[in-house]
Amino acid sequence: MGCCFSVGLKIESSRLDGKVTSASVPPSPRSQAEILQSGDLKPFSFNVLKMATRNFRPDSVLGEGGFGSVFKGWIDEQSLAAAKPGTGTVIAVKRLNQEGLQGHQEWLTEINYLGLLNHPNLVKLIGYCLEDDHRMLVYEFMPRGSLENHLFRRSSYFQPLSWNLRIKVALGAAKGLAYLHSPEAKVIYRDFKSSNILIDSSYNAKLSDFGLAKDGPVDGKSYVSTRVMGTYGYAAPEYMATGHLTAKSDIYSFGVVLLEILTGRRCIDKNRPTGEQKLVEFAKPYLTSKRRILQIMDPRLSGQYSPNVAMRAALLATKCLLKDPKHRPSADEVVKSLDQLQDLQKAADVSRREPIRKHGDGKLVYYPRPAGSGSGSGSGSGSGSS
Repeated sequence: MGCCFSVGLKIESSRLDGKVTSASVPPSPRSQAEILQSGDLKPFSFNVLKMATRNFRPDSVLGEGGFGSVFKGWIDEQSLAAAKPGTGTVIAVKRLNQEGLQGHQEWLTEINYLGLLNHPNLVKLIGYCLEDDHRMLVYEFMPRGSLENHLFRRSSYFQPLSWNLRIKVALGAAKGLAYLHSPEAKVIYRDFKSSNILIDSSYNAKLSDFGLAKDGPVDGKSYVSTRVMGTYGYAAPEYMATGHLTAKSDIYSFGVVLLEILTGRRCIDKNRPTGEQKLVEFAKPYLTSKRRILQIMDPRLSGQYSPNVAMRAALLATKCLLKDPKHRPSADEVVKSLDQLQDLQKAADVSRREPIRKHGDGKLVYYPRPAGSGSGSGSGSGSGSS
């Protein structure tokens, strides 16, 4: 699985398809004891998690970041005791670096939100450990890792996602964001990026890492004023400049991730030529022309997408990246647009397979389906249907 924590440079100055069970995050601060007792979270002892992860062995590491490391482990679903590897329920254990002071607040913030919020497109927090100096979080295991790994890591394990799966993942992530922005939750995510979008065995996307999340505006205000924290390249420019955080700040970040999905390029890549290192600046001139957008689409997607669908996806990214946050779409509007894109691509796939009559013998033949446009990823596993 991908990292359930913030990966990248931190900057500092000073269920929608099904039934969703949720509880609004209280606008007033809660004590640590209140937070830990909320929801249906399970307290784990340090020894149980130590045994479950085989003493936090290096070969159990799923990812690392500023918060600490994430380890793969196994527990018995009923007793919650440690289980032998390959048996019971697989979990992901995020272990806080003990010397990190800021980490404790992020650890508590994560529990504060995920302990109360429940949605198919949010990673499920199972429990926590708070024992002496040990602070850990226990999550459901996401077997296909992060979107970041599938887009950028070159290995036999992380295969490039097909076009249809990229639309599916983008749609799932947008649904998670729409839920966070809904009246039920009223949460601004503040760290939307490809490494925080995790993928399950059926290629359903789930948002992870709520250590930087904030309650939305209250008392009629349009924004929350806060320290600037996030990941360079994804954070909205107006938030970077003023510290004024709104739901539309998350929409900007979504636009950056959508560009990564379309192009297969990282939002910041110092290994590219000077004019191509910042993806948003590089891509913007290409996003309003059907001919030009095809020049920057991920070459690994060749033959998989309808040019019309690619163009509409690019226009959606453009709207999300507008300088004036008031003109950016809402998360609900993003979900609607991606739903339409998915339907258009499915129709395009069907049309490519429409039968035509062969000259001469009258036999029916079919247009070949473009490579990789089916339900699997590059490895041919999983489902691409929504």
